[in-house]
Amino acid sequence: MARCGYHPCMDWVTCAYSAACTGVARRPSGLCLAHLAPEQLGAALAELSPGRLLDLRGITVTSDLLSMVLEATGRRPGRTRLDRARFTGDVRLAGVTFAGDVSLDGARFDRLASFFGARFEGNVSLAGVRFGRELSFHGVTVRGHVSLDRAVMARDALFSQAVFGHGLSCERARFDGYATFDGARLGDGAAFRGARFGRTLSFRKVSGHAGFEAAHFAADAYLSATGRLSATRARADGLLDVAVARCGVDLRHVEVAGPTTVRLTDSQADLEGAVLRGPATVTGRGRSTLTSLRQVEAASLGLSGLDLSACRFAGLSHPAGVRVKDCTFAITSRGVRMSLRWPMLRWFSRRRSAADEHPLRGRADPEEPGASPGRPATLHPGSRPGDRAGSADFASTSLVVRRRAGHGWWLSLSWLLYEYALRLDRHR
Repeated sequence: MARCGYHPCMDWVTCAYSAACTGVARRPSGLCLAHLAPEQLGAALAELSPGRLLDLRGITVTSDLLSMVLEATGRRPGRTRLDRARFTGDVRLAGVTFAGDVSLDGARFDRLASFFGARFEGNVSLAGVRFGRELSFHGVTVRGHVSLDRAVMARDALFSQAVFGHGLSCERARFDGYATFDGARLGDGAAFRGARFGRTLSFRKVSGHAGFEAAHFAADAYLSATGRLSATRARADGLLDVAVARCGVDLRHVEVAGPTTVRLTDSQADLEGAVLRGPATVTGRGRSTLTSLRQVEAASLGLSGLDLSACRFAGLSHPAGVRVKDCTFAITSRGVRMSLRWPMLRWFSRRRSAADEHPLRGRADPEEPGASPGRPATLHPGSRPGDRAGSADFASTSLVVRRRAGHGWWLSLSWLLYEYALRLDRHR
């Protein structure tokens, strides 16, 4: 029998049964709970009581041992330490209330891990845990914060209807199976930065904020929340379906291989720098705003029911593929003005215009795409509203932006003649 001592990866005295056992040693035997003789185990279980510390760090926990421990604690343990424990059988925690914080960092579940019906009064840390089979957090209530950072879920992971009082963190987690968070309540919000979803993700009707920055969706992803959603620099290999209400969604620099659908209800969206390889649509209801399409690469993009008065179009890669319907644009003022620059006399007609035009009226930012003489913003006729007046408005906007960007006296003359013709046409 080996002597007990410190394992280089543990911060506790390990079991003396063998060098391979990492279970926390108990005094005076020097053995972990899993290697105690029957009479010693009975005495150790008798020392457990509801609301008190439960320490099973590094222990290999069988289904029978887990049942005995839970019964000994009245199914209400206090502070629970299960770091690096290995659960060899099915884990079912229905009816168990953890009165204190729970730590399972680095633990391993070989079979089903069901927390369904459990309640956590404190925080729960599952950082680096590996779930070999299904994981169920369905309907679980956690009053504190839950961490699944760097966790690996090899099969389906169910978090629907769960309540996270102080939020959820799944940074760099790996969901290899189907994952669902439908109807979950996120409290202080959820973070999925750098997470990978191997199969379909269903994140529908979720309450709270969520961030999927730099996440990888290897299959279809459905994101719907009442709080702010962010998926900046995320990558989706399949379909990306996003729906938000009364909040904002940040899709800057997202890359989607399949179809993209964004539905806004009294919300705001930013798609700057997005790469949308499949057909894409952005629709709005109520007061919904699209703030930027700068540097967007989308061969087919439909915009409907949106406020585009502040939207930037500079650098749009495929403007001919943009279809606009029932959208609101900024309106220019009507009148005649004198200027010290050519042309000195200018006629202005009341027309719709893009936001790219406005910063160039004497307030150009040299760092902004489209404002530099080397990168003029050109709004292609394909990106204009389908009606005749809208097409004329955006043709004028294109001339204004290019003229202000320093593209020669002939553009100034073209703009002057175009505005005059547009003015005559509007008064017919």
